[in-house]
Order: sequence, then C-alpha cells, then structure tokens
Amino acid sequence: MNTAAGHPRLARFVSADSYGLILLLVVATYLLAVSIPTDRGQSVVLAIQIATVWLTLHTAKAPRSVRVAASVAFVGVAALAVIDAIVVVSPQAIAVGFAVSGLLYLLAPIVVVRDIAGRRRVERETVLGAIAAYLLVGMFFAFAYRAIGILQPTPFFGLSGDGDTAQALFFSFVTLTTTGYGDLVPAANPGQTMAVLEAVVGQLFLVTAVAKIITAWKPKGWRASDNPDNRA
Repeated sequence: MNTAAGHPRLARFVSADSYGLILLLVVATYLLAVSIPTDRGQSVVLAIQIATVWLTLHTAKAPRSVRVAASVAFVGVAALAVIDAIVVVSPQAIAVGFAVSGLLYLLAPIVVVRDIAGRRRVERETVLGAIAAYLLVGMFFAFAYRAIGILQPTPFFGLSGDGDTAQALFFSFVTLTTTGYGDLVPAANPGQTMAVLEAVVGQLFLVTAVAKIITAWKPKGWRASDNPDNRA
C-alpha cells in the first residue's frame, strides 16, 4: 500500500519537486556524514552529498548548464567512491572531492533563494526552501573546512587535530548559528577568516531571508480567519 498516495500532503512533501524532500535529504546527509567512518567512508558521503545538491538544483529549476555540471561532478565523485572501496584513495583526491562538493553546496542555496524570491506569495514551499537554503550554507562551510584541513600542512583545529567530517559539520553549524561553544577553534587562516564569514552570513541570512519569509507566511487557515468577510 502506498502511504504517500493516500495522503496528498505527504505525497507533495516527498515529491521530487518539493523542498520538503530536499530538507529531508540534507538532514539525512548530515546524519550519514557523522555516522560513516571517516577513513573509508568519506567518498561515499561525498557521492550522497552531490546527489542531494543535484536534486536541489532540479527542484529550484537551475539553468541546464548548472545541472549538467552537477551531474558530471556526481559521476566523478561516484567513481571515486567505487575506487575508494577497492583501494585507498589519496587524501588530496578526497580533498578535491570535498572542495567540489563545497562549491556545489555554495551554488545550491543561491539557486534556491533565486527560485523562492521569484514566487508571488509566501507558501509552504517558500518556507521549506528558505530553511533548506540555510542548512545548505552550513553544509558548504563544513565541506570547505574539511578540504582545508586535509590540504593545509598544520592541523585545522590546532591541538584538536585536522578534525573529521563530523567535527567539521558540528563546528560549521555552531558557527553559522553563532552559538560558539569554543571546543573546536580554527588554529590559523584561512579557517579563521572563513569562520568569521560564516558567522556573518548565517546571521544576515537568518534575520533577513528566513525571518522575513516566515513572518509573511500565513497558512490557509490563518488567511481565512484574517479575512473580514469571514468574521461574524
């Protein structure tokens, strides 16, 4: 029995054209990234990440050239995942994979914001798109930190080491929300500069795009109750 088919709202939420599905995939990507062992599972995580971005670009109706580039990146990283399952891939190759994934995760929220900004009214998909874009920004910085940690000669987090994918994701979202626990801190540039940039971008995005959209959003029931004609 198809549960989604029996519930139209659920079916729309998990459809390939819904930002609800993108939101679920971003969360699933995060959970996989912090669960899969770092030593041999990084390339698998990368492949899943780029697949999520590809679907995001499709949902946001990105230009065809952008989707083709994402498809090429996905095929390349998927091949890297297969090779990594057979032989040990060099850290430099993994770093390139994280860099490519990071660039795509930078592009994805821009395309999403462009799509939802062009909508005439604020609806559920607009809200879900804004939240998904915010999370995609955090993912971008996490993968950028991971690539820097692999490539730079000194440990990214100083005495705490280079940091694995789980630590990079944790640090990124702590920085994006300006929570600032202080247990992980970039020891040098460019990590320090990127952390400052992420904090600024995170706050600006949260207090402008996300806050404005959620404030303007009124579900159908609210709109009906606010209509003077419906009042007794």
